[in-house]
Amino acid sequence: MVDEPNLNFLLSYCISALRQCSSWTHVEILQALAALVYNNGPKCQKYLPDLLGKAGLLLQFSDPAQADVELRRAAVRSMANLCLSVPAQPYLDESYRSVCFQTFLSVLQSSKTSDVDDITFCMLLQSALKGVQSLLNGGKMKLMQTDQIGALLAVLKKCMFHGLPGLSIEVPTALYPAPLPQYDKRSPVKQEQSEAATSKQTGSRRKKCKGKQKKGEFGEEGREDSGDAGNESVLGADMLKLHLEDVQPRAADVCAGKDPLSSHPAGWKRISSSESEYSDTEGGIQSKVRSYQANVRQGALACFLSTIKSIEKRVLYGYWSAFVPDAPGIGSPQSVSLMTIALKDPSPKTRACALQVLSAFLEGSKQFLSVAEDANDHKRAFTPFSVTIASSIRELHRCLLLALVAESSSQTLTQIVKCLANLVSNAPYSRLKPGLLTRVWNQIKPYISHKDVNVRVSSLTLLGAIVSVQAPLPEVQLLLQQPSSSGLNSSGSATPGRFSSCEQWRKALPWAGESPRDNPAGCGPPEPCWLLRLCVSIIILPREDSCSDSDATFPSLSSVYEPCPLRLEALQVLALLVKGYFPMAQSYFLELGEVACRCMEEMDPSIQLHGAKLLEELGTGVLQQHKPDSPTTPEQRVPVSVVVTFWTMMLNGPLPGTLQNSPHPTLQTSACDALSSILPEAFSLLQGDQQILCVTLLLGLNHSENPLVKAAAARALGVYILFPCLRQDVMFVADTANAILNSLHDKSPNVRAKAAWSLGNLTDTLIINMETMGQSFQEELSDLLLLKLLRSATEASKDRDKVKSNAVRALGNVLHFLQPCHVANPRFREAMEESLQALIATVGSEATMKVRWNACYALGNVFKNPALPLGEAPWATQAFSALSSVVKSCKNFKVRIKSAMALSIPSRRECYGSTEQFCQIWSALVVALQRSEDTEDFLEFKYSSSLRTQICRALLHLLRLARSTDLPLIGATLRDHGEAIRPFVLQYLRSSGEDSEAGLHTDLGERERGLQRAIDHLSGIERELQGKARVRVSLYLEDVLTDHTNATELTEA
Repeated sequence: MVDEPNLNFLLSYCISALRQCSSWTHVEILQALAALVYNNGPKCQKYLPDLLGKAGLLLQFSDPAQADVELRRAAVRSMANLCLSVPAQPYLDESYRSVCFQTFLSVLQSSKTSDVDDITFCMLLQSALKGVQSLLNGGKMKLMQTDQIGALLAVLKKCMFHGLPGLSIEVPTALYPAPLPQYDKRSPVKQEQSEAATSKQTGSRRKKCKGKQKKGEFGEEGREDSGDAGNESVLGADMLKLHLEDVQPRAADVCAGKDPLSSHPAGWKRISSSESEYSDTEGGIQSKVRSYQANVRQGALACFLSTIKSIEKRVLYGYWSAFVPDAPGIGSPQSVSLMTIALKDPSPKTRACALQVLSAFLEGSKQFLSVAEDANDHKRAFTPFSVTIASSIRELHRCLLLALVAESSSQTLTQIVKCLANLVSNAPYSRLKPGLLTRVWNQIKPYISHKDVNVRVSSLTLLGAIVSVQAPLPEVQLLLQQPSSSGLNSSGSATPGRFSSCEQWRKALPWAGESPRDNPAGCGPPEPCWLLRLCVSIIILPREDSCSDSDATFPSLSSVYEPCPLRLEALQVLALLVKGYFPMAQSYFLELGEVACRCMEEMDPSIQLHGAKLLEELGTGVLQQHKPDSPTTPEQRVPVSVVVTFWTMMLNGPLPGTLQNSPHPTLQTSACDALSSILPEAFSLLQGDQQILCVTLLLGLNHSENPLVKAAAARALGVYILFPCLRQDVMFVADTANAILNSLHDKSPNVRAKAAWSLGNLTDTLIINMETMGQSFQEELSDLLLLKLLRSATEASKDRDKVKSNAVRALGNVLHFLQPCHVANPRFREAMEESLQALIATVGSEATMKVRWNACYALGNVFKNPALPLGEAPWATQAFSALSSVVKSCKNFKVRIKSAMALSIPSRRECYGSTEQFCQIWSALVVALQRSEDTEDFLEFKYSSSLRTQICRALLHLLRLARSTDLPLIGATLRDHGEAIRPFVLQYLRSSGEDSEAGLHTDLGERERGLQRAIDHLSGIERELQGKARVRVSLYLEDVLTDHTNATELTEA
């Protein structure tokens, strides 16, 4: 490192020397300058005008017109070093960044002239690529302009293939967003040479041993390692025949017309079959040139990776067709893509780089790929975009599977499998023809037993992606149901010995004495699915053989078992399998529980953590099965008795100790989540001391100093408070309430959000107990605690939206729960007024829609309390006004639905206040009905039917309560708007009544009877008026009912 005074002196000296000295010294001066500015960019600010200004020295020497290429390269290198960022230091100004970017771009766009040697030109390109990468990474440069993006992507595509043997392409100066591949100009002669040359390389590169460089690292060394790759170079020719019938290589395509599994004696270093054509010196030069060319390709791919991070994904996917393969048309060659490099490049490091870029391209592509569809054969004059994307997805599968069986380098193999996992995670298989996942599934099986642990881990990751994508998929269900013996024996390179016995892993568990068929957890296959057996074997069985040296990278707490990363990945796959395909795993419910127990008993916290996560998935799977709306029939569910046995095993085992493992808060958090997944019916059947243990642990953890643990404990208490056997215990309710109120004042927003959710559940319990237990529960609950609940919920309603949405729900419940003695109590009066004002303000606020519809729902709950003076209190007028405004104009239909529902809740006319207020509510609902289809958001239309249903129900409710003084204004409204709302009322009478958003499930007869009751009520009032009413409202309603009856009779006829 050079200190700042010396740096200033040396920089001034170099700049002066460049201006005054002879041209033959300039290259060496620039080399010194490059060394000086390296990692010193922020300290060179005052010299930037001399170096990068309009007449800057570096701009002059890097000009495309510069004849001396060495001088130009030295200038570009100095510029690239200036662009390096230094942490916590200011970066180059925008004007200098732009100048540097354009200079680098012009260098990359230039072509090699005959008087420039290959190595010098490669070094020039490398310097420019490093400069661009520094601008993108250090300068956080965001590429926004289409021409800028297109020009950069074009030069990167050109450099990605620089010097690739047998391939010569001409890329246009700029790429443009396009749905189809853009033309890559290739001469026919070079294309034929491509086929001949690449045929040697494809086979011979498999003879290189795996590189020792750091996985995924884009370094400067691009040399290939020579050696013997062993038997892994050919992974099952028979397997290829079985599973890749439609994935065969094609001429002038990814494998240049040759079988990817064939072995060729000629090495790629021999361009000609005759060694005598090159002397040893010439051969060494050719090898050096290829090494530098590989460095350029790696540099371009590294720069592309940085570019992907600098472009918005929606913009990036406009260039999808330029970099991702698509099936070629009839008679046309396939366009070059990232997969071309992954399949053809002789350097394993470059192949790995290309796969890393492709992975980055695929990451987050789910929304873009979701348009793909080829499940139905299209017969149109054009190819829809959805079919084009589906074709691209299929081609990606084909090419990656070819690369998988042809690859010899373990590190590159790992990247291929990771890339496949990224593809599987984002592809919409439910919209594609089945079969893609089956090929991936069958091809990846042998790699589970690969000698390199990284390959084994990534293979498990891929299997995890398969069982988690859009689960449950019918194709994956069929794969999971395959007999265990059909998997690993398909390849000679696999070592299936440790998985050969179906019962081996079960014998290691205490539950093995029970046959799966006798297991009351449900009838399953006679043996567990291959994947389940594989994961359990990796997790609990001792290792049988020594794996590769790379195992040493992952020190294990015990060398008896498989390497820790492999066991962790197996645990994650097992958890995903249980989550997505629980019916397949439930036959081994107790055995899987024992696996979770064993993991939580180990010393390694990461193994314990994933054991707890597996436990949570098992508990959640049972909860989903036992939900009232579950499609699983009672006979197919895990019996409650088995669930009780399961949780007894957990609570007598390591779970309590895990919950108290304070040095590892993440583990405690996961254990808390697992404990909250217990089935309520099973909890009630646990022994009393075990129930007390659960509750005591959770109440204790609620006082943890770690916010993650405290949030998980608060959430778990919110689950337990809904258990029927606990919610009627006043002492438990009081203890839980105090614990939740404590968390509600925590400084962590996450803790407060979880506590607010639990507070909402606790207040739901108050209402349930009030309705089921009556006065006894209300009298036992402390008034002081109730007041604390009211005040805390009011305070929380002013918090951020995640807290507020549940705080207003709790307010509505507490105000509904209050008794006349509370309403009359002066201590409650002020708190009530404040809480009601908070609710009213929230309804009309700019909060998120979830907060607002919860506030509307809460006001509806308030209106249910007969103890509140609804018709007289000033707050009632404000509440009705706020709801009337929202029901007419809120852009969110679910908020309108909840407000209309709240307006229909008061059961007596007195609750609506004066005639003027009653008629304002009526008029607002009429206007809201007319606007029930007015929205700017298309997604809201799906709620319009529910909205109309709820508004019509509210209008009829008001008519059934109307007084004689209300009729004139009601009649005037119908005279003006009666014909406009008639179709909506008729539609309400005709509709099925299954409006889930409105919470209404009435039959058609009930709606007609509701209308008839309104007619009868209004007719009685009108008779009392003896013709004084100007408009007979009942006649309007009778006409509507007659129209409905006639229409129904015509339909039935």
